[in-house]
Amino acid sequence: MKDVNSIAKRAMEYKEKGLSEKEIADELHLSPETVTWLLTRGIKGGEAPKDVKIGWRSVGVYGNRIGFMAAAMSDIALEELEKRQMDADSIVGVAINGIPLAALISEELGKELIVYRPSEERHGKGGAFSSNYASPQGKKVLIVDDVVSTGDTIKAAISDVHESGGTAVLAVVLVNKTAHDELAGVPLRALIRARSI
Repeated sequence: MKDVNSIAKRAMEYKEKGLSEKEIADELHLSPETVTWLLTRGIKGGEAPKDVKIGWRSVGVYGNRIGFMAAAMSDIALEELEKRQMDADSIVGVAINGIPLAALISEELGKELIVYRPSEERHGKGGAFSSNYASPQGKKVLIVDDVVSTGDTIKAAISDVHESGGTAVLAVVLVNKTAHDELAGVPLRALIRARSI
């Protein structure tokens, strides 16, 4: 139980710093339901939701290791795009953890880079694209993130790409914690699939 206690402690520290439960879930690579349970288990009790914690710090601390992951993700993206006879004009990096991967994939594939910031303040309507990078308008885009827990962040990015006049053609992640092979009609591929069985 020590591991769960240390994760609960980290969740509480993030909560005290002002992060929302969704932001804590993203930071800890857990589902929002698991974060709610971790933050309230002393109050509500109950059994923990089924979840898998994904930690990729050993990769994230060195740029060359992120590069190795991005190269594998690029290969997967090219394979999937070729199989579906599609192409992408741009790479969308989902903040925060998808950005370094997307930047390297953008370089590897010679595509422009779009940065997407998810936001809860827009009442569940997704987020915004950074004006310092390319725009999704009129583009076929490949969406890149680190972990899919519920799929909500990728779905919001897909929706916002479409609202901005672009077309999401593929999403590629390091780890997919779901059984889904597509989200909002967009194919989803991952380096690793991790699920409770």
